[in-house]
Amino acid sequence: MLETFIGGFAAFCTTVSYIPQVKKAWATHETGDISLKMLLILSAGLSLWIVYGFLKGDWVIIAANGVSLAMLANLVWFKMHEKSGQGG
Repeated sequence: MLETFIGGFAAFCTTVSYIPQVKKAWATHETGDISLKMLLILSAGLSLWIVYGFLKGDWVIIAANGVSLAMLANLVWFKMHEKSGQGG
């Protein structure tokens, strides 16, 4: 029970940490100060965590990393949109 609580709270903290950056990207349509390579490597890591969660049958790992990957996808979209010169 304690392990699940600690894991759940850790997942909550790391997942909500994306919110300020995603909000800023949506508001400004700018991600110039964020490394695309970092975003892509982090995306790979989160994807692997999701696979690991499925292999372990751990819903906390799957859910937290799934939400994190969805928010990170927003940042990657803005970064790619900005790189292509189509930014607002």
